[in-house]
Amino acid sequence: MSNFTIPVGPLHVALEEPMYFRIDVSGETVAHVDIHAGHVHRGIEYLATKRNIFQNIVLTERICSLCSNSHPQAYAMAIEQIAGLVVPPRAEYLRVIADEIKRVASNLFNVSVLAHLVGFESLFMHVMEVREMMQDVKETVFGNRMDIGANIVGGVRYDIDGEGAAYLRAQLDRLAPAVAEITALYRTNGSILGRTRGIGVLTRADAVDCSVVGPVARACGIDYDVRTKAPYAAYDRLEVPVHTLADGDVWSRAMIRLAEAATAIDLIRQCLDQLPDGPISCTSERPPIPPGEAIAKCEAPRGELIYYVRTIDSPRPERVKWRVPSFMNWDALRFMLKGAKIADIAIIVNSIDPCISCTER
Repeated sequence: MSNFTIPVGPLHVALEEPMYFRIDVSGETVAHVDIHAGHVHRGIEYLATKRNIFQNIVLTERICSLCSNSHPQAYAMAIEQIAGLVVPPRAEYLRVIADEIKRVASNLFNVSVLAHLVGFESLFMHVMEVREMMQDVKETVFGNRMDIGANIVGGVRYDIDGEGAAYLRAQLDRLAPAVAEITALYRTNGSILGRTRGIGVLTRADAVDCSVVGPVARACGIDYDVRTKAPYAAYDRLEVPVHTLADGDVWSRAMIRLAEAATAIDLIRQCLDQLPDGPISCTSERPPIPPGEAIAKCEAPRGELIYYVRTIDSPRPERVKWRVPSFMNWDALRFMLKGAKIADIAIIVNSIDPCISCTER
Protein backbone atom coordinates (compact mmCIF):
# COMPACT_ATOMS: atom_id res chain seq x y z
CA MET A 1 0.00 0.00 0.00
CA SER A 2 1.43 3.38 -1.04
CA ASN A 3 2.11 6.13 1.49
CA PHE A 4 2.08 9.74 0.38
CA THR A 5 1.27 13.27 1.52
CA ILE A 6 -1.58 15.36 0.16
CA PRO A 7 -2.15 19.09 0.73
CA VAL A 8 -5.65 20.33 1.55
CA GLY A 9 -5.66 24.12 1.28
CA PRO A 10 -4.84 26.81 1.93
CA LEU A 11 -7.19 27.46 -0.97
CA HIS A 12 -9.56 24.55 -1.45
CA VAL A 13 -13.04 24.16 -2.89
CA ALA A 14 -14.33 22.54 0.32
CA LEU A 15 -12.91 25.18 2.69
CA GLU A 16 -14.69 28.50 3.19
CA GLU A 17 -11.50 30.19 4.38
CA PRO A 18 -7.78 29.53 3.85
CA MET A 19 -6.37 26.81 6.08
CA TYR A 20 -3.61 24.34 5.24
CA PHE A 21 -3.82 20.69 6.19
CA ARG A 22 -0.78 18.52 5.50
CA ILE A 23 -2.21 15.02 5.48
CA ASP A 24 -0.18 11.82 5.42
CA VAL A 25 -2.18 8.95 3.98
CA SER A 26 -1.71 5.26 3.63
CA GLY A 27 -3.69 4.21 0.61
CA GLU A 28 -7.08 5.91 1.15
CA THR A 29 -6.71 6.21 4.92
CA VAL A 30 -5.48 9.26 6.83
CA ALA A 31 -2.49 8.40 9.00
CA HIS A 32 -1.40 11.81 10.31
CA VAL A 33 -2.54 15.44 10.11
CA ASP A 34 -0.59 18.68 10.51
CA ILE A 35 -2.64 21.88 10.67
CA HIS A 36 -1.02 25.17 9.63
CA ALA A 37 -2.76 28.49 10.30
CA GLY A 38 -1.84 32.12 9.74
CA HIS A 39 -3.15 32.76 6.23
CA VAL A 40 -5.77 35.37 7.19
CA HIS A 41 -4.15 37.01 10.21
CA ARG A 42 -5.57 40.55 10.35
CA GLY A 43 -4.14 41.89 13.62
CA ILE A 44 -7.55 42.80 15.02
CA GLU A 45 -6.43 42.46 18.65
CA TYR A 46 -3.81 45.12 17.92
CA LEU A 47 -6.31 47.31 16.06
CA ALA A 48 -8.65 47.15 19.08
CA THR A 49 -6.05 49.02 21.14
CA LYS A 50 -5.88 51.79 18.50
CA ARG A 51 -9.61 52.57 18.59
CA ASN A 52 -11.63 53.92 21.44
CA ILE A 53 -13.75 51.61 23.58
CA PHE A 54 -16.98 52.37 21.77
CA GLN A 55 -15.55 52.08 18.26
CA ASN A 56 -14.51 48.52 19.12
CA ILE A 57 -18.16 47.45 19.23
CA VAL A 58 -18.14 47.89 15.45
CA LEU A 59 -14.69 46.31 15.05
CA THR A 60 -15.43 43.18 17.09
CA GLU A 61 -18.63 42.55 15.13
CA ARG A 62 -16.51 42.15 12.01
CA ILE A 63 -14.29 39.41 13.39
CA CYS A 64 -16.69 36.75 12.16
CA SER A 65 -19.90 36.99 10.14
CA LEU A 66 -21.75 33.97 11.57
CA CYS A 67 -20.86 34.83 15.20
CA SER A 68 -21.04 38.57 14.58
CA ASN A 69 -23.51 39.23 17.40
CA SER A 70 -21.61 37.21 20.01
CA HIS A 71 -18.32 39.12 19.76
CA PRO A 72 -19.67 42.62 20.48
CA GLN A 73 -22.00 41.17 23.12
CA ALA A 74 -19.16 39.57 25.10
CA TYR A 75 -17.00 42.68 24.62
CA ALA A 76 -19.83 44.94 25.82
CA MET A 77 -20.41 42.72 28.88
CA ALA A 78 -16.74 43.05 29.84
CA ILE A 79 -16.86 46.84 29.50
CA GLU A 80 -20.09 46.94 31.54
CA GLN A 81 -18.40 44.99 34.32
CA ILE A 82 -15.52 47.48 34.42
CA ALA A 83 -17.85 50.50 34.40
CA GLY A 84 -20.40 48.99 36.80
CA LEU A 85 -23.21 49.42 34.29
CA VAL A 86 -26.49 47.55 34.82
CA VAL A 87 -28.23 46.60 31.57
CA PRO A 88 -32.02 47.21 31.71
CA PRO A 89 -34.22 44.07 31.74
CA ARG A 90 -35.78 44.85 28.36
CA ALA A 91 -32.34 45.17 26.78
CA GLU A 92 -31.32 41.82 28.29
CA TYR A 93 -34.24 40.09 26.58
CA LEU A 94 -33.51 41.90 23.32
CA ARG A 95 -29.91 40.69 23.52
CA VAL A 96 -31.15 37.11 23.80
CA ILE A 97 -33.45 37.56 20.80
CA ALA A 98 -30.56 38.83 18.66
CA ASP A 99 -28.31 36.04 19.96
CA GLU A 100 -30.77 33.29 19.10
CA ILE A 101 -31.66 34.71 15.70
CA LYS A 102 -27.99 34.49 14.79
CA ARG A 103 -27.77 30.96 16.24
CA VAL A 104 -30.55 29.68 13.98
CA ALA A 105 -28.98 31.19 10.87
CA SER A 106 -25.48 29.96 11.76
CA ASN A 107 -26.50 26.39 12.61
CA LEU A 108 -28.64 26.00 9.51
CA PHE A 109 -25.80 27.27 7.35
CA ASN A 110 -23.41 24.63 8.70
CA VAL A 111 -25.95 21.85 8.31
CA SER A 112 -26.69 22.93 4.75
CA VAL A 113 -22.99 22.81 3.84
CA LEU A 114 -22.88 19.25 5.20
CA ALA A 115 -25.59 18.26 2.69
CA HIS A 116 -23.59 19.94 -0.07
CA LEU A 117 -20.43 18.03 0.85
CA VAL A 118 -22.37 14.77 0.94
CA GLY A 119 -23.62 15.53 -2.58
CA PHE A 120 -27.26 15.98 -1.60
CA GLU A 121 -27.67 19.26 -3.48
CA SER A 122 -31.47 19.45 -3.29
CA LEU A 123 -31.30 19.20 0.51
CA PHE A 124 -28.56 21.84 0.56
CA MET A 125 -30.77 24.24 -1.36
CA HIS A 126 -33.79 23.41 0.80
CA VAL A 127 -31.95 24.12 4.07
CA MET A 128 -30.57 27.38 2.66
CA GLU A 129 -34.10 28.35 1.59
CA VAL A 130 -35.34 27.74 5.14
CA ARG A 131 -32.41 29.73 6.52
CA GLU A 132 -33.46 32.59 4.27
CA MET A 133 -36.51 33.08 6.52
CA MET A 134 -34.20 34.04 9.35
CA GLN A 135 -32.11 36.18 7.01
CA ASP A 136 -35.30 38.09 6.17
CA VAL A 137 -35.93 38.52 9.91
CA LYS A 138 -32.46 40.01 10.37
CA GLU A 139 -32.93 42.40 7.49
CA THR A 140 -36.38 43.47 8.71
CA VAL A 141 -35.63 43.81 12.42
CA PHE A 142 -32.01 45.01 12.31
CA GLY A 143 -31.65 46.42 8.79
CA ASN A 144 -28.85 44.05 7.77
CA ARG A 145 -28.54 40.39 6.87
CA MET A 146 -25.21 39.60 8.55
CA ASP A 147 -23.68 42.22 10.88
CA ILE A 148 -26.84 43.26 12.70
CA GLY A 149 -25.40 45.91 15.04
CA ALA A 150 -27.66 44.97 17.94
CA ASN A 151 -25.37 45.67 20.91
CA ILE A 152 -24.01 48.81 22.50
CA VAL A 153 -22.26 49.33 25.82
CA GLY A 154 -25.07 49.44 28.35
CA GLY A 155 -27.79 47.81 26.28
CA VAL A 156 -28.94 47.45 22.68
CA ARG A 157 -29.51 49.84 19.81
CA TYR A 158 -32.71 48.26 18.46
CA ASP A 159 -36.22 47.72 19.80
CA ILE A 160 -39.23 45.60 18.88
CA ASP A 161 -42.69 47.15 18.89
CA GLY A 162 -46.02 45.35 18.64
CA GLU A 163 -45.90 45.18 14.86
CA GLY A 164 -42.34 43.87 14.91
CA ALA A 165 -43.20 41.23 17.50
CA ALA A 166 -46.16 40.05 15.41
CA TYR A 167 -43.94 39.79 12.32
CA LEU A 168 -41.28 37.87 14.25
CA ARG A 169 -43.86 35.44 15.66
CA ALA A 170 -45.25 34.83 12.17
CA GLN A 171 -41.78 34.06 10.82
CA LEU A 172 -41.08 31.70 13.71
CA ASP A 173 -44.37 29.90 13.04
CA ARG A 174 -43.20 29.31 9.46
CA LEU A 175 -39.67 28.39 10.48
CA ALA A 176 -40.37 25.88 13.27
CA PRO A 177 -42.09 23.18 11.15
CA ALA A 178 -39.48 23.62 8.41
CA VAL A 179 -36.66 22.98 10.90
CA ALA A 180 -38.54 19.94 12.23
CA GLU A 181 -38.85 18.60 8.68
CA ILE A 182 -35.13 19.09 8.04
CA THR A 183 -34.30 17.36 11.32
CA ALA A 184 -36.41 14.35 10.32
CA LEU A 185 -34.56 14.18 6.99
CA TYR A 186 -31.14 14.21 8.65
CA ARG A 187 -32.30 11.58 11.12
CA THR A 188 -33.59 9.11 8.52
CA ASN A 189 -32.11 9.79 5.07
CA GLY A 190 -29.77 7.03 3.89
CA SER A 191 -27.44 9.36 1.98
CA ILE A 192 -26.85 11.49 5.07
CA LEU A 193 -26.56 8.56 7.48
CA GLY A 194 -24.20 6.62 5.23
CA ARG A 195 -21.72 9.52 5.04
CA THR A 196 -21.97 10.80 8.64
CA ARG A 197 -22.71 7.98 11.11
CA GLY A 198 -19.50 6.67 12.63
CA ILE A 199 -17.44 9.22 10.68
CA GLY A 200 -15.03 11.62 12.37
CA VAL A 201 -15.58 10.16 15.81
CA LEU A 202 -14.30 12.11 18.81
CA THR A 203 -14.46 10.23 22.09
CA ARG A 204 -15.53 11.97 25.27
CA ALA A 205 -12.05 11.48 26.75
CA ASP A 206 -10.36 13.08 23.74
CA ALA A 207 -12.95 15.87 23.77
CA VAL A 208 -12.07 16.64 27.38
CA ASP A 209 -8.33 16.53 26.63
CA CYS A 210 -8.80 18.97 23.73
CA SER A 211 -11.18 21.19 25.76
CA VAL A 212 -13.66 21.32 22.89
CA VAL A 213 -16.73 23.50 23.32
CA GLY A 214 -20.15 24.08 21.81
CA PRO A 215 -21.98 21.52 19.66
CA VAL A 216 -18.71 19.60 19.18
CA ALA A 217 -18.51 18.98 22.94
CA ARG A 218 -22.22 18.32 23.42
CA ALA A 219 -22.15 15.76 20.60
CA CYS A 220 -19.63 13.83 22.76
CA GLY A 221 -21.94 13.83 25.77
CA ILE A 222 -20.39 16.84 27.54
CA ASP A 223 -23.20 18.79 29.20
CA TYR A 224 -21.74 22.29 29.03
CA ASP A 225 -23.49 25.42 27.79
CA VAL A 226 -22.59 28.91 28.99
CA ARG A 227 -26.26 29.88 28.86
CA THR A 228 -26.99 27.47 31.72
CA LYS A 229 -23.61 27.16 33.51
CA ALA A 230 -22.93 30.91 33.68
CA PRO A 231 -26.15 32.64 32.56
CA TYR A 232 -25.91 36.11 31.08
CA ALA A 233 -28.44 38.57 29.63
CA ALA A 234 -31.90 37.08 30.35
CA TYR A 235 -31.00 33.39 30.09
CA ASP A 236 -31.45 32.84 33.83
CA ARG A 237 -35.16 33.64 33.35
CA LEU A 238 -35.68 31.28 30.42
CA GLU A 239 -36.04 27.53 29.99
CA VAL A 240 -32.84 26.52 28.18
CA PRO A 241 -32.49 22.77 27.55
CA VAL A 242 -28.98 21.48 26.84
CA HIS A 243 -28.92 18.88 24.05
CA THR A 244 -26.30 16.12 24.18
CA LEU A 245 -25.52 12.94 22.26
CA ALA A 246 -22.95 10.28 23.03
CA ASP A 247 -21.51 9.10 19.70
CA GLY A 248 -19.30 12.10 18.89
CA ASP A 249 -19.50 11.63 15.11
CA VAL A 250 -20.34 13.99 12.25
CA TRP A 251 -24.03 13.06 12.37
CA SER A 252 -24.25 13.78 16.11
CA ARG A 253 -22.76 17.23 15.65
CA ALA A 254 -25.28 18.02 12.91
CA MET A 255 -28.19 16.78 15.03
CA ILE A 256 -27.07 18.89 18.00
CA ARG A 257 -27.06 21.99 15.78
CA LEU A 258 -30.54 21.22 14.45
CA ALA A 259 -31.85 20.64 17.97
CA GLU A 260 -30.33 23.92 19.10
CA ALA A 261 -31.90 25.75 16.14
CA ALA A 262 -35.31 24.46 17.28
CA THR A 263 -34.52 25.48 20.87
CA ALA A 264 -33.46 28.95 19.67
CA ILE A 265 -36.87 29.42 18.06
CA ASP A 266 -38.52 28.52 21.38
CA LEU A 267 -36.22 30.89 23.29
CA ILE A 268 -37.16 33.79 20.99
CA ARG A 269 -40.84 33.03 21.65
CA GLN A 270 -40.19 32.96 25.40
CA CYS A 271 -38.50 36.36 25.16
CA LEU A 272 -41.40 37.84 23.23
CA ASP A 273 -43.85 36.47 25.81
CA GLN A 274 -41.85 37.85 28.75
CA LEU A 275 -40.50 41.06 27.16
CA PRO A 276 -40.77 43.74 29.87
CA ASP A 277 -41.35 47.44 29.32
CA GLY A 278 -38.61 49.92 29.95
CA PRO A 279 -35.51 51.47 28.35
CA ILE A 280 -33.21 49.59 25.99
CA SER A 281 -30.04 51.15 27.40
CA CYS A 282 -28.93 52.21 30.86
CA THR A 283 -27.68 55.54 29.54
CA SER A 284 -28.39 57.87 26.64
CA GLU A 285 -24.79 59.12 26.59
CA ARG A 286 -21.49 57.33 26.28
CA PRO A 287 -20.66 56.45 29.88
CA PRO A 288 -17.17 57.06 31.32
CA ILE A 289 -15.11 53.87 31.50
CA PRO A 290 -12.70 53.77 34.45
CA PRO A 291 -9.44 51.79 34.56
CA GLY A 292 -9.98 48.11 35.28
CA GLU A 293 -10.10 44.66 33.79
CA ALA A 294 -12.82 42.07 33.28
CA ILE A 295 -13.60 38.74 31.67
CA ALA A 296 -16.93 38.01 30.03
CA LYS A 297 -18.18 34.99 28.14
CA CYS A 298 -21.18 33.93 26.13
CA GLU A 299 -22.38 30.93 24.15
CA ALA A 300 -21.73 31.72 20.51
CA PRO A 301 -23.22 29.41 17.85
CA ARG A 302 -19.90 27.51 17.80
CA GLY A 303 -19.50 27.39 21.59
CA GLU A 304 -17.99 29.28 24.49
CA LEU A 305 -16.57 32.69 23.53
CA ILE A 306 -14.42 34.45 26.15
CA TYR A 307 -13.35 38.11 26.16
CA TYR A 308 -10.69 39.74 28.32
CA VAL A 309 -10.56 43.55 28.40
CA ARG A 310 -8.17 45.79 30.33
CA THR A 311 -8.69 49.55 30.43
CA ILE A 312 -6.50 52.37 31.68
CA ASP A 313 -6.99 56.10 32.05
CA SER A 314 -7.42 56.47 28.29
CA PRO A 315 -10.30 56.38 25.76
CA ARG A 316 -8.60 53.32 24.26
CA PRO A 317 -8.43 49.90 25.92
CA GLU A 318 -4.94 48.77 26.84
CA ARG A 319 -5.67 45.12 25.93
CA VAL A 320 -8.50 43.22 24.29
CA LYS A 321 -8.12 39.47 23.87
CA TRP A 322 -10.61 36.78 23.01
CA ARG A 323 -10.63 33.01 22.96
CA VAL A 324 -12.92 31.70 20.26
CA PRO A 325 -14.59 28.27 20.06
CA SER A 326 -12.77 27.25 16.88
CA PHE A 327 -9.38 27.68 18.59
CA MET A 328 -10.32 24.84 20.96
CA ASN A 329 -12.07 22.70 18.37
CA TRP A 330 -9.29 22.79 15.75
CA ASP A 331 -7.02 20.55 17.81
CA ALA A 332 -9.68 17.83 17.96
CA LEU A 333 -9.48 17.43 14.17
CA ARG A 334 -6.28 15.44 14.66
CA PHE A 335 -8.33 12.79 16.46
CA MET A 336 -11.34 13.02 14.15
CA LEU A 337 -9.32 12.71 10.95
CA LYS A 338 -6.98 9.92 12.01
CA GLY A 339 -8.10 6.71 10.32
CA ALA A 340 -10.65 8.53 8.17
CA LYS A 341 -10.94 8.15 4.41
CA ILE A 342 -9.75 10.88 2.07
CA ALA A 343 -13.31 11.40 0.81
CA ASP A 344 -14.48 12.23 4.34
CA ILE A 345 -11.87 14.91 5.12
CA ALA A 346 -14.03 17.87 4.02
CA ILE A 347 -17.10 16.50 5.81
CA ILE A 348 -15.20 16.07 9.08
CA VAL A 349 -13.59 19.52 8.90
CA ASN A 350 -16.99 21.11 8.26
CA SER A 351 -18.49 19.25 11.22
CA ILE A 352 -16.63 21.43 13.74
CA ASP A 353 -18.08 24.51 11.97
CA PRO A 354 -14.63 26.09 11.70
CA CYS A 355 -14.14 29.84 11.70
CA ILE A 356 -10.59 30.58 10.62
CA SER A 357 -11.02 34.35 10.78
CA CYS A 358 -12.16 34.06 14.40
CA THR A 359 -9.17 31.91 15.27
CA GLU A 360 -6.42 33.88 13.57
CA ARG A 361 -7.86 37.40 14.08
